[in-house]
Amino acid sequence: MQDNETQDSESQDSALPTSETGNAIPTPEVPSVSDTSAAPRSEMKSRGKKSWAKRHPWLRRIGLALLILVGVVLASLVLFRFVNPPITSVMVIEKLRGETLQRRWVPIEKISPHMRLAVIASEDGNFCRHQGVDWAAVRQVLESAKNLEPARGASTIPMQVAKNIYLWEFRSYLRKALEVPLAYALVTLWPKERVLEVYLNIAQFGPGLFGVEAASRKYFRKPASALTQREAVLLATTLPKPKVRNPARPNRTHRVVANAVQKRLPYIAKRADCVLNP
Repeated sequence: MQDNETQDSESQDSALPTSETGNAIPTPEVPSVSDTSAAPRSEMKSRGKKSWAKRHPWLRRIGLALLILVGVVLASLVLFRFVNPPITSVMVIEKLRGETLQRRWVPIEKISPHMRLAVIASEDGNFCRHQGVDWAAVRQVLESAKNLEPARGASTIPMQVAKNIYLWEFRSYLRKALEVPLAYALVTLWPKERVLEVYLNIAQFGPGLFGVEAASRKYFRKPASALTQREAVLLATTLPKPKVRNPARPNRTHRVVANAVQKRLPYIAKRADCVLNP
């Protein structure tokens, strides 16, 4: 009996797996503390990103739309360096108001030098010196506003080209903020001669009247190439208020402004070599 019990116990012991026989029971691996903490953190981050994107899909769409808009504007600026703009936002607004558009494009060589000089003297005296924005004029406007004094606007000719082609007429801080980068991009991509050529062909000189050629023929019955100095000054000083001033029949205020601009012509001529002697 004892021998049998001894044999049974030995057989049971031999049946148990041991490390010596190579049949040891594998023990489950216990994950380390760093593994257990890293996994939830990465999952939480990915969930946070996904949830933010799901909560604000419109922000992504707005960003994409802005990128596309910037690309379209830059591409059009490159195109308009060589191709004349077919229409501007100001013209569209005039058309919607029921005005009949009058316009005739001419190259800058067919615009009187008197007109080129007069518009710089009237609108942007530092045209050939700045890179799109005249910050000295901006500071003067700010100082005048601080002292409650009247002051002329600080919009340069490149800023007005940008406004006429891409923006709107009524004044706002948003429009001014958009004019600045557009003016810098415009001057970077276009030579100053092209900037002035486009401006003189898209500027508004009266209700539905755009471009110096159409204005010259309407008011003085002659092409823009034949304008005299006085006629050019009267046309240039019409630009700030094209729906009020008539260069063919200037009122007293218009004549006073034109006389002031005409006196500045010799001084401005020394600073306008980029368009008078390109």
